Amino acid sequence: MNLLLYSPAFAPSVGGLESVVAMLAEGFARAGHRVTVVTTTPADGPDRSAASDREGSALYRVVRNPGPLRLLRLVHRCDVFFQANVSLKGLWPLLLLRRPWVVSHHSWYCQSDGRITWRDRLKRRLLRRAAASIAVSRAVADDLDTPSVVIENPYRDDLFRRLPEIPRDRELVFLGRLVSDKGCDLLLEALGRLDARGVRPRLTLVGTGPEEAPLRRRITALGLDDRVELAGRAGGEALVRVLNRHRVLVAPSRYNEPFGIVALEGLACGCLAVGSAGGGLADAIGPGGWVFPNGDVDALADLLEAVLDGRLAPPAPEVVAGHLARHTRTVVSGRYLEVLRQVVGESAPPGRPERTSEDSVPPSAP
Repeated sequence: MNLLLYSPAFAPSVGGLESVVAMLAEGFARAGHRVTVVTTTPADGPDRSAASDREGSALYRVVRNPGPLRLLRLVHRCDVFFQANVSLKGLWPLLLLRRPWVVSHHSWYCQSDGRITWRDRLKRRLLRRAAASIAVSRAVADDLDTPSVVIENPYRDDLFRRLPEIPRDRELVFLGRLVSDKGCDLLLEALGRLDARGVRPRLTLVGTGPEEAPLRRRITALGLDDRVELAGRAGGEALVRVLNRHRVLVAPSRYNEPFGIVALEGLACGCLAVGSAGGGLADAIGPGGWVFPNGDVDALADLLEAVLDGRLAPPAPEVVAGHLARHTRTVVSGRYLEVLRQVVGESAPPGRPERTSEDSVPPSAP
């Protein structure tokens, strides 16, 4: 198949959606399909965002900010037009060309305060015309009016893993942007409550964001300066090593997370996981940990105390391994490809023959 993936958010921007789109593009390409990613995210230098094969050749193309004619040509050449979240700006070529439209849903179609705007309503209505709809969690699927297949997100199983040589000498770690939705302040308040009970775990906050200064002030006010480290941003092998030093990854979001790849990353590095119950984060944690009601500081403190003192039996390693195995890049991209094959028909060829000009459109096309 010739697959066109449209995602406004992509590398070098950093985030869950960006990483999932890159993993899917690589998985589709390694399965033998021709893949082009279209994004409005500009490059920050030489474009090295596409993964490479053993010979060093890019596995897929990345096209940034194409003009209208080029986008139309790219859509004309594809077998499937795939969007990661509905993008109204990128949909207009389907008014002129008939191509199967498949959408994966990685967030909610509403505003952060829960309001549904006319744009959100339009996106929901347009989904009725999609050839297939894929939700990253049961919670996201239940929020849609359109029937959707649930395919949970993958994680980078080539990177996140246990490192037995690293001593697991710290208790708690948070990984994410330092914004109010992620609930770092709730975690600090829970540590304050634990301190009053004589329970004094150490916490590492990995990430940056606009709430960093208020969080530093709150750490001092709670008397936690000697036990809370703001480690800044970390990625790649450095992040793997940080996670391997900790016993419990905590994801205390106020927000109903659509999924929560961070939980998979922590589990893969040998952490237990504690997170908020709303949305799809509980699906990501699966049998690898425990959840508490969103925003409930006392429930979070009680749960952390029970986990740290061993009152809650840790999950069996083989159960966690099975959960992680269902979220590898190969497995998840394979499930997506099953949906895409059904859309184009099982008899569809692997891809169209190359044209003499990759962007050419025959005179009969609009």
